[in-house]
Amino acid sequence: MSMDAALLAQLYQDVIVDHNRSPRNFRRLEPCTVESGCHRATGDNPLCGDRLHLYVDVADDAIRDVAFQGSGCAISVASASLMTEAVKGKRLDETRGLFDTMHGLLTGTVVSGAEDLEGLGKLAALAGVSAYPMRVKCATLCWHTLQAALDDRDNASTE
Repeated sequence: MSMDAALLAQLYQDVIVDHNRSPRNFRRLEPCTVESGCHRATGDNPLCGDRLHLYVDVADDAIRDVAFQGSGCAISVASASLMTEAVKGKRLDETRGLFDTMHGLLTGTVVSGAEDLEGLGKLAALAGVSAYPMRVKCATLCWHTLQAALDDRDNASTE
């Protein structure tokens, strides 16, 4: 089954609306200390006003749990929600690879075929963001914040 443009546009709309209205993993991880294997970072998109706090619990070189809090536009919140679902349980090297894939997809620097998109599951819905250059930073904020948290940096920014 290949995804045509109309199907992808509808999927984009449905998934963004659903994850914005009911974001998954929208909570704080407690306790979240480096000693317990929890990493955190704050992401900021000053152009749009999106701001999120990301918490990543790492054990045995894998993401045991991940959560976020904050506020932002529908695309920012939906992207963070989708990201947390996608990376939970993944090994760190898989997560870093997924960052590269998603960054390329969202910025339009990597054009994926239908087969590649199907392999991304619900994340494929975000492919439509590349058509809206002003929204790319909204969708990539959570991914940059995840990288910052895993690299033990406190902050990430889209600027």
